[in-house]
Amino acid sequence: MGGLRELSRAAGEEGAMARKAKDAMGATRAGRRSSRRPRPARRRADARGVQRAIHDAFNRSDLIGVGVLNLARNTIVTALAGVQDVGAELGGAAVAVARGAIRAAYRISGDLGSVAREAVRGTITAAKEIGGDVGGAANSAAQGAVKATGEVRGDVATVARRAVEGSIAAAREIGSDVGVVAKNAAAGAIEAADRIGLAAGRAVRTTLATTVAGVRSLVDDAQSRAPTRTADGPRARRAKDRPQPRTTRKGPKQAR
Repeated sequence: MGGLRELSRAAGEEGAMARKAKDAMGATRAGRRSSRRPRPARRRADARGVQRAIHDAFNRSDLIGVGVLNLARNTIVTALAGVQDVGAELGGAAVAVARGAIRAAYRISGDLGSVAREAVRGTITAAKEIGGDVGGAANSAAQGAVKATGEVRGDVATVARRAVEGSIAAAREIGSDVGVVAKNAAAGAIEAADRIGLAAGRAVRTTLATTVAGVRSLVDDAQSRAPTRTADGPRARRAKDRPQPRTTRKGPKQAR
């Protein structure tokens, strides 16, 4: 009997130890899971805060009195000031700002094309100011402007062209590559137009075909204004190394 009691006591102790170990392991796993949760929760909180700030700004502000350019730039800079991951939130903020500007302009019967131009311009300058991706901001802003224009049944082709013009103006102001920034804006406008419908996508492509040609002319014009090389530069040296015309050379018979 004593042996059985000892065995049962030992088994009970082992069972208790096993339960404690299992509970400790479960607590450790729970702690690991809980340590992973705050990051996405914080990101969702940041996104909601940014969207709310942008929504409030465009609902309260007078586009004519404040100016779309300053409103777009200041709204993005202020909304993203306390955000940890600016790069992750910039795209959504750019879309929200462009859509907010178009909707506000529609409510007051404003010129959607001019508003789109200044909203994209302000978004790109804000991206440069906070160290964000300028090309991505141009893409998102143009996309948001065209999408919002489709929602209010406006002229998406005109808004797309003006949005690309705004990206060109902003790129020249901040010293970025005009062609690259304009291409990003055009891609965003086309993507949004394609989502609206086949006719909208075709109209935007046709309109931007002339705008892209204008971008090329702007780039060529900027390159033509670059300082020319001196006479002693590589071109001049290559000219000196060219063979002389045949009339000055002596043929085989003359050499004899």
